[in-house]
Amino acid sequence: MSPFARQLHELRMRHGIRQNELAELIGYDQTYISALEVGLKGPPTIEFVNKLVRTLSLTSSEECELRVAAKASERKLVLEPDAHPDVYWMLDALRQRLDGLHPAQARLIRELLNLPDIVRRQELEPTQRLRRRRNLEAQM
Repeated sequence: MSPFARQLHELRMRHGIRQNELAELIGYDQTYISALEVGLKGPPTIEFVNKLVRTLSLTSSEECELRVAAKASERKLVLEPDAHPDVYWMLDALRQRLDGLHPAQARLIRELLNLPDIVRRQELEPTQRLRRRRNLEAQM
C-alpha cells in the first residue's frame, strides 16, 4: 500500500466519510477513490489533492502530510541525463530485487541514503578541532 493510499484511508476514517460520500463531495467517481485507497492507482493529481484539502478542511499539518505522501507514492523515476553510471547500476540492482525486499531492508536502504550527510559531518569535526588546536598553539 502506498503512503498516499494509507493517508487517504486514514483521513477518510477520521472524518467518518464513506468512499461514495467523499467521491460525491469532491466530484470524483467512487471507484477512483477505492482504487487510490488500495493502491491500484498512482498518486492523484494536484487538483484532486487540492479538492480533498478544501473539502475536508484539513489543517496545514494534515495537508502537508498528504502532499508529502502523494510525492512519496510516485511510482516512476526519471534520472538526470548526466547521472553517473554507478547510479544506473544501483537502480538496476534495486529494480531486480524490489519485489522481494523485506520492510527492514527498505528501511536500511533509506538509512544508507542518509549516511553521506552523517559521514560528511563526522569527517569535518576532527579537522575543525585540529585547526582550533593549531590556532591556540600559535597564540601561546
